[in-house]
Amino acid sequence: GVQGRAEQNPNDWIEAFYIAAGQALNGLEISKKIEAIGVSGQQHGLVILDKEGAVIRPAKLWCDTESAQEARELSQAMGKKIVASFTITKLLWLKRNEPDNYARIRTLLLPHDYINFHLTGEKTAEMSDASGTGLLDVHQRIWDKQACSLIDDDVSSKLPRLISSATNDIAGTLLPQVAERLGLKSGIPVAPGGGDNAMSAIGAGAVTQNRIVASLGTSGTLFAKTQDPVLDPTGIICPFLGAFGDGLPLLCTLNCGSIGEEIRKGYGLSRDEATNLARNERPGSLTILPYFLGERTPNWPHATASILGLKSGDFAKPGKLYRAALEAATFSIMDGLNSLKYFDPNLQNADQIRLVGGGSKNVLWRKIVADAFQMQVAIPTEAESAALGAAIQAAATVASISGTDELASWVLQHHDAPVASFVDPEPQFKSTYEDAFQRFKRAGHLLFANDLEN
Repeated sequence: GVQGRAEQNPNDWIEAFYIAAGQALNGLEISKKIEAIGVSGQQHGLVILDKEGAVIRPAKLWCDTESAQEARELSQAMGKKIVASFTITKLLWLKRNEPDNYARIRTLLLPHDYINFHLTGEKTAEMSDASGTGLLDVHQRIWDKQACSLIDDDVSSKLPRLISSATNDIAGTLLPQVAERLGLKSGIPVAPGGGDNAMSAIGAGAVTQNRIVASLGTSGTLFAKTQDPVLDPTGIICPFLGAFGDGLPLLCTLNCGSIGEEIRKGYGLSRDEATNLARNERPGSLTILPYFLGERTPNWPHATASILGLKSGDFAKPGKLYRAALEAATFSIMDGLNSLKYFDPNLQNADQIRLVGGGSKNVLWRKIVADAFQMQVAIPTEAESAALGAAIQAAATVASISGTDELASWVLQHHDAPVASFVDPEPQFKSTYEDAFQRFKRAGHLLFANDLEN
């Protein structure tokens, strides 16, 4: 395919939703007792609809970096770093490269908002997800007309109304035809939902301050709740909002779980086989620069992957490569910790990371994170914290509608994510990982920073 391009048909998400919901509800007797729905979805994706509400073209996803040039131009115009992942860059790319499709746009939506539109018939934009577009004024909590005007003066008219759990909003109510297909009651509320990181914060228990969460998925993220949004001119920390209107400063890498997957699939190994081989390898023995998709943090959209430190016979040691892949994914998010602490001094004394996402199920990876960060790792009972967070938000929505409480208060009082296990760091690995981390940073900057970071 085209370098940097990553797209999906939004209608495939709808069919996947029905399949997943059917599997979740299959054989249960509680379908008619379900009182609300909450949706978590990938952030940043550009979904464009025509005057009939139909999808015009495949959505450009969070990991699409075709708009790297547009990101550079917008960064200069806005006086802050805008990465190619942000929706505003994709919109400018579309205007320049597909003017006929651009001219047909009547509504801009994000992925989870598009699913909400299918469920309710209402076009809305949830605030925390909108904070990842580059089109929102995160302090005023309104669409940023100045940012919109950098694309054209009509963009503002194509943005839907903003909703937020902070003001007890809902996306709408479940349409009769959708309810019938799902086997649910018609008219139940659909919660605002949110981007996967804001929902993960709810599910992982990061709705209270001083808790750091790392998510090991296809992408890697590191985030914590703050009282107000954080504006980092370097772009390392994203200026996201949390689901309840607070700040959710976040570092995101494009390459995380996919790194190990590239290697284990190349050797035809299962995850368990690759992990067992990796356990027997020495920490920090290889350096992988894992930029298969380019990278957004650091902002190196055209970077490529590299392996450094190979010796004769190493290609016959898939465990050594697999361990280096897990370490590379870990190092990629380590840099964000100091930035988070800089913007929120309350995190200076944090000594624990809550680890979620599919990668958190890997026992070796948990140990690598604990030893590399030299912090205790807490594993919440439910690894799929984004889906859990959306369900908790839906429950809180029901409580707020019935007058029980405000959403944020309900979550704080009734849900603190239970922790299944802890992994303590071993001090003897501190210097090994410090040295490996510095090699990782030096190599990346030598290869990519001068030519690609601007």
